[in-house]
Amino acid sequence: MSIDLKQSYDRLFAYCKREDFAGYDPFDGLNSVLFQITPLKHVRLARLALLQAVKRSPVNLRPILGVKKGVNPKGLALFALAELSRYRATNDAAYAATAKDLLERLMNIAIRGIAVDGQSTLAFGYNFNWQSRNFYAPLGTPAIVPTAFAQQALLEAYAAFGDEQFLKAAEEICSFILTGLNRSVETTDEICFSYTPLDRTEIYNASLLAGECLARIGALTQNAEYLGIAAKTARFVIRRQREDGAWTYGGNNIQAWVDNFHTAFILQSLQRILDCVPGVENETKPAIKRGTEYWLKNFFLDDGTPKYYDKSVYPVDIHSAAAAIAALSELSSGDNKMLDLAQKVAEWTLGNLCDPTGFFYYQRRQSGMVKTPFIRWGQAWMAYALARLIEARTSNSL
Repeated sequence: MSIDLKQSYDRLFAYCKREDFAGYDPFDGLNSVLFQITPLKHVRLARLALLQAVKRSPVNLRPILGVKKGVNPKGLALFALAELSRYRATNDAAYAATAKDLLERLMNIAIRGIAVDGQSTLAFGYNFNWQSRNFYAPLGTPAIVPTAFAQQALLEAYAAFGDEQFLKAAEEICSFILTGLNRSVETTDEICFSYTPLDRTEIYNASLLAGECLARIGALTQNAEYLGIAAKTARFVIRRQREDGAWTYGGNNIQAWVDNFHTAFILQSLQRILDCVPGVENETKPAIKRGTEYWLKNFFLDDGTPKYYDKSVYPVDIHSAAAAIAALSELSSGDNKMLDLAQKVAEWTLGNLCDPTGFFYYQRRQSGMVKTPFIRWGQAWMAYALARLIEARTSNSL
């Protein structure tokens, strides 16, 4: 199959721009105005049941339930990262301008605070109420995942444009991590950060994102404390790697599954920490190697189909596809086999999950296609993935 990645990116970005970068999310069911006027909104099991029902429905129930399209901070960060990637690949000022506009919108919805030590803090939350099996996070609760992607976008903008305001904001995110997040586990040589200030979960990729944020700023500012804490987050996750190379989603028995995109996220974060933090090579390199081998062996079919779980293909999810393309592109480092696999996954995704108008469907299930377009989960991630693949291909051809 012959595809034009740049044309696909342009069509997708044009669609998202027409939507003003707003849309639905798989997890936004609790934003239902009908649900919010009932006493059930105070009942944990009711919240969990509604969220899962809306998420799993093959038909988009959100318009019926009064769930409005929204702008997601992580989505804005991913769109900005995509445009920054296109700017690096082309030096076209139009991409730079769009990235700056997106970052301005992102900063306008930041959660700002003052830590106990007087330092300014900066964080981001999701634009929906969210009930997991472990905890409840009301709309706007600061969370490490959108916050970490925002920091990545800010620092890539700082590298591209040299504007100190981006660096300052990225540093304030580190203050949030150190003073706002709980340390679910802390020993002399390991740390696991919580997902939000409201929980004490042990979610491996989330804790690593906190470490990754500290590692980036630690390397830029020669902050030994940040580098040391980042190393501890890496050790925590590395020492919980299974013998076969896999990682479960988290440390709880109900988090024991192994999926494609969280594996990709863990590998990316470990590599980024390795790139920033001296002295972690002996544990980190072998863990990345074993994890990558498990990932490549267990999560892709020969035609490029990205599996959801290591033991089962379905549902084939746009998030799995996009995260795989982005991670393969980033981790390839000139490895043509990984870059070729990224291309193959992109071709499969464009051939099977892409609407003629340019956006991407949610899932292919055994029962059929779920075509609901999700702005963060699908569109923003695919914009980022396609941009990173184009950039990697461009760099590899130089």
